[in-house]
Amino acid sequence: MAEVFLTRVAIPLVGGAALSFFIERLLQPKPGFVGRPVGAFAIHLGLWVLAFCFELVLFQRPYFAALLALATLLLVIDVSNAKNHSLREPFVFQDFEYFTDALKHPRFYLPFFGIGRALLGFAAFILALYFGFTLEHSLFAQIGFLGFGTGLALLVVLGIILLWVGTRHSLPLTFDPVKDLRSLGLLASLWCYGLAERIKPALPHASHGFASSAIPAVGALPNIVVVQSESFFDVRRLYPGIHPLLLGQFDEIRKAAVKFGRLEVPAWGASTVRTEFAFLSGLGERQLGGHRFNPYRKLGRQGVPTIASFLKRAGYRTVCVHPYTARFYRRDRVFPVLGFDKFIDIRDFLDAEKCGPFIGDLAVAGKVRSLLQTLGQPTFVFVITMENHGPLHLEQVAPDDVQRFYAAPPPVGFEDLTVYLRHLSNADRMIRMLREYLEQLPAGGWLCWYGDHVPIMPNVYQARDFSDGRTDYFIWGKGRNPEITMPADLRVEDLGGLLLEKAGLVAGNLLSVEGIPIT
Repeated sequence: MAEVFLTRVAIPLVGGAALSFFIERLLQPKPGFVGRPVGAFAIHLGLWVLAFCFELVLFQRPYFAALLALATLLLVIDVSNAKNHSLREPFVFQDFEYFTDALKHPRFYLPFFGIGRALLGFAAFILALYFGFTLEHSLFAQIGFLGFGTGLALLVVLGIILLWVGTRHSLPLTFDPVKDLRSLGLLASLWCYGLAERIKPALPHASHGFASSAIPAVGALPNIVVVQSESFFDVRRLYPGIHPLLLGQFDEIRKAAVKFGRLEVPAWGASTVRTEFAFLSGLGERQLGGHRFNPYRKLGRQGVPTIASFLKRAGYRTVCVHPYTARFYRRDRVFPVLGFDKFIDIRDFLDAEKCGPFIGDLAVAGKVRSLLQTLGQPTFVFVITMENHGPLHLEQVAPDDVQRFYAAPPPVGFEDLTVYLRHLSNADRMIRMLREYLEQLPAGGWLCWYGDHVPIMPNVYQARDFSDGRTDYFIWGKGRNPEITMPADLRVEDLGGLLLEKAGLVAGNLLSVEGIPIT
């Protein structure tokens, strides 16, 4: 009966596999076909066979199983294209986690995919179920358990062998999602990224700033506040018609800063944790391998030295303030391992004022002030703001926004930018408030501010032909005279070590990234 099984499934299995390569051509950017490594083809076919088997176990209908497997592939491609449009990066293996996150936090994901497309896809799935069960009969019922089970086992073995053969080819990975997608195809690149994440990278001991061997300086310890400001960057370089005083406080503190400039970050529009982990750990993308896409999934929970653990050893109380649930990105599990004593999340902001759908920056600044006033020991506060988190296109432009934020009216279609400016003005006010709080404290104080990535505004960027994904940063110290008059551009993984050096907590050149001393 196994022969009957294989005969019945041959056409949908082989035909579906061929169609999967044609469907893959819908991707943006398009994967190459000619010249693709043999191992990549083997992985693609192996995953196709196993996906077909999975659907066949569930529904026992070969043609329907092939259709559902193709539909699943098409869904991933659709999601990848939506992600590439907004974030300039195709779908990677670590993004599968966001399917469950989309159910928990739909506002973060569905508006970019398209609620209409999501509903249409759900309706198509229901119709496919109906017609699949109506038009095709169960193969299991026709040939029985022995024939169905034996044939299915043979296909599973075939799929596993194909995967083994493909994996044995040691396909070259650049960890540039666009390059790997083009050279390996979607399924092979997903598979290889998943395998790469299982390998813990060989982290350097002396080439990043917070290794356990680093000895902090002795003496009075200043309070340190670091703000990872959501989607913050000097937007005036995007559109010159923005009112120059929109970031007036940012301009003023840069004049008094010991260091400021543009910041190279490993994210565009989202993936905050990439920038966040780079700052905290002092580790760049090249050192993380497959963990670079979401370092909190596995690597972060294993524990690495961070600026928080460094300061904790120096006698600091280490606190994270984030006006959203600590469970997002598993921060509730990761941050204790990374050296934080306390995590203040949305539960401490129940009565706080919102600005848009999220807790406003000014309320967060107030929370930081209360922390600095009540804690009796030197404190390191790491702030992750939320106010400027998109989707910006779900918010409405207020009647006076254009007059308040522009010196010259924006073109039609720049509504996302106008909403962004409204929130950015509050971030600017937050800078002033934090500076004033630190200046009032009797002990020394430092404020480090940086943006995690530019906001998601694809239409605006396209209209302005804008592709600079750098954000902005500054390091300001209470009573410290500015040391430079010209901006100094940095990578975000260098910023924490530079902050400690300027604050006098480590000797100069002790901290370096990938062997390059910070000066």
